Amino acid sequence: MAEASRTFHATLFSLPTFSPRLHFKLSYSHSHPSLHLKRARSVQRSISETKTMSSDTTLPWGCDIDSLENAEALQKWLSDSGLPPQKVGINKVEMGKRGLVALKKINRGEKLLFVPPSLLITSDSDWSSPEVGHVLKQHNVADLPLLATYLISEANLQKSSRWSNYISSLPRQPYSLLYWTRSELDRYLKASQIRLRAIERIADITGTFDDLRRRILSKHPHLFPKEIFNLVTFRWSFGILLSRLIYLSSMDGKVALVPWADMLNHSCEVETYLNYDKSSQAVVFTTDRAYQSGEQVFISYGKKSNAELLLSYGFVPKEGTNLNDSVELPLSLKISDKCYKQKLKALKKHGLSASQCYTIQISGWPLELMAYAYLTVSPPSMSKQFEEMAAMASNESIIRKDLRYPEIEEKALQFILDNCESSISKYSKFLKESGSMDLDITSQELQNRGVFLKQLAVDLCISEQKILHRAQYILKRRLRDMRSGELRA
Repeated sequence: MAEASRTFHATLFSLPTFSPRLHFKLSYSHSHPSLHLKRARSVQRSISETKTMSSDTTLPWGCDIDSLENAEALQKWLSDSGLPPQKVGINKVEMGKRGLVALKKINRGEKLLFVPPSLLITSDSDWSSPEVGHVLKQHNVADLPLLATYLISEANLQKSSRWSNYISSLPRQPYSLLYWTRSELDRYLKASQIRLRAIERIADITGTFDDLRRRILSKHPHLFPKEIFNLVTFRWSFGILLSRLIYLSSMDGKVALVPWADMLNHSCEVETYLNYDKSSQAVVFTTDRAYQSGEQVFISYGKKSNAELLLSYGFVPKEGTNLNDSVELPLSLKISDKCYKQKLKALKKHGLSASQCYTIQISGWPLELMAYAYLTVSPPSMSKQFEEMAAMASNESIIRKDLRYPEIEEKALQFILDNCESSISKYSKFLKESGSMDLDITSQELQNRGVFLKQLAVDLCISEQKILHRAQYILKRRLRDMRSGELRA
């Protein structure tokens, strides 16, 4: 759920203020030449590692994703550590998940939780092994890999760590796309652009670990034994952070793991989120609806698409409930275009490439997509406009946003329609194949996992295909109106 940044290899962050669970973009730092890793090497390593790290890899800490076995111990520890009496409690909710449910009637506008700062895990938290923390901070490790290493260090100490009850309640292997094998990503998400995003994120995390190991961990093997500090445990800790870290705008922009609060599930129908309340000096949220006793209580993880929710949190909302849903549409320049080199040069000048993805939402598509389409279909006679089209496509243009090119508008819309229909056909092919997809698994546990992952993929593909169908309908109608107008003229 979050990010922060100093100058280590891994992280340059974009921290939205509307959401407690953050949108991540991991990237490589160029502030220090020795910290730069070649992307190709990281991607290749992530592919091979993902193949070898089987989906049944288990860790010596944590619990099953739907387990309540450690809930009572967690609640007792929280209470003993300063958490005030609660109006919510942990219980099984839909689909066997864990969540917080109302223990009594809760009114709209009530503040809940009141988790004190002493129960937050941040980059300033004390280490149970002070020497480990000292070495990392000496090297100015960025907040995210620092916290990832902190989690592993504390988890390994088990009962010797003050966080043992909390870590015991964390899922051992969530359904985040970080935990899908490469073959699972290729098989179930081949129609969706989120597959590439997942591969890139795994590559970023792998590259971060490689650099951390090369520069620090390998030089202090007595502090960071490979049996404990390795890619398997690092990916687990990153997965926990990406799905649970909270951005606290009212606490000077700190990012933190907030035990108890991170048991709250997301609903697309609520807009309330977690933050630090200065008056009560605790992390709270204010309900935006009433709850009856026994009802699950929700917060919002932010205005995210179904694909983004699957990527970081491992779930897809119920069909039709996410008004912020979207799909990425891939577009490409045609290599056969006589002006290919000139157009590509204009795109590169504004940080774009010959192939781009643009987001289509339920409500429509961005002006940048239209600008890219204009550039793609524009003839050599419009070469003087290539630059402004590329600028518009990159969202760097200072020219007026309603700029249009009527002489090529029909071709631009047809270009977008063709790409929509190409993507729709990929979704249709996958959905057709999924009905008879042989999971080829012998273990009952892996069989259940395969069925669950396939269902997640099907739900995602149905939601993304529906958005494309809507765009297809709008495009066809606009083209029909344009062409009928030409006939009348």
